[in-house]
Amino acid sequence: MIVSSNMSLSVIRHYLSLVRFSHTIFALPFALIGFTLGFSDLKERGVNYNFEWLLLVKMLLCMVFARSAAMAFNRYLDRHYDALNPRTAKREIPAGIVKPQQALLFTIVNSLLFIATTWFINMACFYLSFIALFITLFYSYTKRITALCHIVLGIGLALSPIGAFLAVDPRFSWLPVMFSLSVLTWVAGFDIIYALQDEAFDREQKLHSIPAALGVKNALVVSTLLHVCSGIFVVAAGVAGHFMWTYWPGCAFYIAMLVYQHLLVKPSDLSKVNMAFANTNGIASVVFACFTILSIIMKMMT
Repeated sequence: MIVSSNMSLSVIRHYLSLVRFSHTIFALPFALIGFTLGFSDLKERGVNYNFEWLLLVKMLLCMVFARSAAMAFNRYLDRHYDALNPRTAKREIPAGIVKPQQALLFTIVNSLLFIATTWFINMACFYLSFIALFITLFYSYTKRITALCHIVLGIGLALSPIGAFLAVDPRFSWLPVMFSLSVLTWVAGFDIIYALQDEAFDREQKLHSIPAALGVKNALVVSTLLHVCSGIFVVAAGVAGHFMWTYWPGCAFYIAMLVYQHLLVKPSDLSKVNMAFANTNGIASVVFACFTILSIIMKMMT
């Protein structure tokens, strides 16, 4: 029994590592912002509502299933390139820890679970789930055809605030869209920074990316411009949303972390790329979401 339990835990760890489950922290805080905004919008429109923990669980499951499907499919599709790249050769599929067929099956199962969960939320989420799933899975092909693959990744994660909002209030609103635009430009910007590590490899294998197309220095300029846009969008969202004062310290921290990651990475020194990619952005999203959600709740209580 102990051996069986240890084997089961090992399998779970392998799959969590395969999909980089810890990286869910990037988009999840923004999904929680969108979820909270949905209740705020209902209150402003005078709609009677009750907070449902089960609805929150469904929304979180959608996030986990969609991202797991996207990451597993990406690992499945890129397995041959990963095996050739010294940086990625130890990933689960090229290392033989997870078989390609298992990763593909994992993708299919998570895709079906994602669609099924949206069915139990509302019809708006269900119909849009197919579009969301297509974008998140299609991203895995984009590096083969366009240097704008970073933008496609940003679009995929940017759907989280809108989707979470619609889970509560299936009515269009510009406010979650503004947060989504912030996510789009934020993710695309830091994905360019992450792709700096593979600039030479991408060129050698004829894969497309901003670093491969423009070089390290110009890629960092593009990343900076995208992050400037992200900062503008969070400020604009704060103004448009008439949030309480607690929103602005979180906004300032978010922008400061965007600036900080660009101070960490220089064209002549890429040694801190992983710190800029994972630590800085993970902290930025969590802290910003905490302040924003607090502000929304305070506004709802006034």
